[in-house]
Amino acid sequence: MDVFKEFRFEAAHLLPNVPPGHKCGRLHGHSFRVEVHIRGPVDPASGWVLDFADIKQAFKPLYERLDHHYLNEIPGLDNPTSENLARWIWRELGDSLPGLSKIVVRETCTSGCIYEGESD
Repeated sequence: MDVFKEFRFEAAHLLPNVPPGHKCGRLHGHSFRVEVHIRGPVDPASGWVLDFADIKQAFKPLYERLDHHYLNEIPGLDNPTSENLARWIWRELGDSLPGLSKIVVRETCTSGCIYEGESD
């Protein structure tokens, strides 16, 4: 079973490694949407994989660091692409969420990425 909790936050960033003149090289903001997915068996007693409140509690410190902040100033996010943000969230959640299976980052209504951990 795969369960998920979605989070939304507002943040500004710029992408320092794009070609000169690229619009993403200028400071801009997004209304980010992040899904944190957990995979595991359904507990027969509780009827769930994990309490959604546990996912919310694990993500709370990250939310406080991300929401209404300049992502480039956060250690580890000097090049805050959606892909790097997804990997950063995965690493920051670390062992706090057993069964972490996927991070989905959407920076616009039509653009985003899915990260399922390192393949090696």
